[in-house]
Amino acid sequence: MTSQINPSNINGAYPVAGQDNNSQGFRDNFTWTKTNFQYAADEISDLQSKVVLKAALTGTTLNNNMLGSIVNNGVAQNFGLTCVSLGSQSGTVTLNYSAGHYQTFTTSGNVTLAPFSNLPAPGVTGVITVQITVASLSHQVTLPTVSNAVGIPGYNSVNRTISFPAAGTYVFQFIIVNINGVSTYTVNQVNAVMQPFNNSSELLGPSIAASLTKTVSYFMPGSAPVGATLAAGVEGQIKTLIMKSTGGGSMTITVTDAGWPGFGSITFSAQGQACTLQFIAGKWFCIGNNGAVFA
Repeated sequence: MTSQINPSNINGAYPVAGQDNNSQGFRDNFTWTKTNFQYAADEISDLQSKVVLKAALTGTTLNNNMLGSIVNNGVAQNFGLTCVSLGSQSGTVTLNYSAGHYQTFTTSGNVTLAPFSNLPAPGVTGVITVQITVASLSHQVTLPTVSNAVGIPGYNSVNRTISFPAAGTYVFQFIIVNINGVSTYTVNQVNAVMQPFNNSSELLGPSIAASLTKTVSYFMPGSAPVGATLAAGVEGQIKTLIMKSTGGGSMTITVTDAGWPGFGSITFSAQGQACTLQFIAGKWFCIGNNGAVFA
């Protein structure tokens, strides 16, 4: 802005020493001095209410609210994001976008994430990172309606529920676009290590969830029947299950979101029995089988 203060309106050579001076000159200088002081007061007050400050002015509380204005052509260095800890959560959880861009909570039961509150204005894209510490393998998290879920192991696209392969900490990034008052969500798991088509395997023990980060799970039950589970995968993921050896017992895998009718179980009772599954449209389907019994 251009300042209205005009020092040229004040005659610095008046009054002239050693002679009578017209009083009008005094009045003119006093008037312009007062006017310029008023301009200065108004402009300083305007600046105080609008500028970005490093610290609060005396007698005020620091509030650098940009009110949605654009910061253009700047370079950011050594800055952080507000971290909000929401403690232990279960049931429906509504995250307040305006509270901070990194929010954390620990599950104490199943959690349903409702559409976020206080989202950016229409035409503005928002980003928020959510860190979820899953306290129990039995806990599931249901996402709000998303347009795209990228790289999330155990995600069921039909009911938008994530089944976790193990207790632990999982970090998700949500990108929200608000167009004409309608918000769409894209989400990806930031710390996902799953590689659905990698050449990796695991020895699967009884009462354990088959890993979604390993392509092959093999098992060697003893003399008694045992069981394990397979959670929902991600679109296109391939999983192979193999009975490597047996002491006379069997292994029954209970499959979440099985694509065949029945109880969603696969039973292996002899060495060499195996099957290959693929996760398609929210379901596990058998694409190859050697002796395993599906029910």
